[in-house]
Amino acid sequence: MPGNAFDSNVLIYILADDPVKAERGRFLIAEGGTISVQVLNEIVSVSRRKLRLEWPIIVAFLKRLKLLLNVVPLDTAVHDRAVALSWRYDLAFYDAAIVASALLSDCDTLWSEDMRDGLVIDGRLTIRNPFAA
Repeated sequence: MPGNAFDSNVLIYILADDPVKAERGRFLIAEGGTISVQVLNEIVSVSRRKLRLEWPIIVAFLKRLKLLLNVVPLDTAVHDRAVALSWRYDLAFYDAAIVASALLSDCDTLWSEDMRDGLVIDGRLTIRNPFAA
C-alpha cells in the first residue's frame, strides 16, 4: 500500500519553536505513515543536543510517534539497500538508510526538508519538501 514516509527533520519541528512548521508536521503524521529506527535515533540526538529537551518530553514524543506511525527496524536489508542508494543517487549514507526503509515499506512519498525536493528514487519514491512554497 503506497504511503508516506518521514525524515527526522519534519518530525523535529513538532517539538521546536516554529508553529507553522510544527502544524505542518502534525498534519502530515495524522494520516499515518512510516519511519525508520534511524529517524527515531536522529530525533533523540537533535532533541537533546540542539533543542536541549528533557528526557520525559523526548520519551513521550517517541511513544506518540510509535503509536501513530509504522516503525521499520534497521537490518542488513536496509543497510545493503542504503549502500546501493547512496552510491547511485549520491545521497548521504544516513539519508540513504531512511530512503531504503521507505522503499522497503512500499512508500511512494518521503517527506524531507533536507533531501532534494522532487527527486524520484527507483521510479517509485518521490522526495517532497513539506515546507516548500
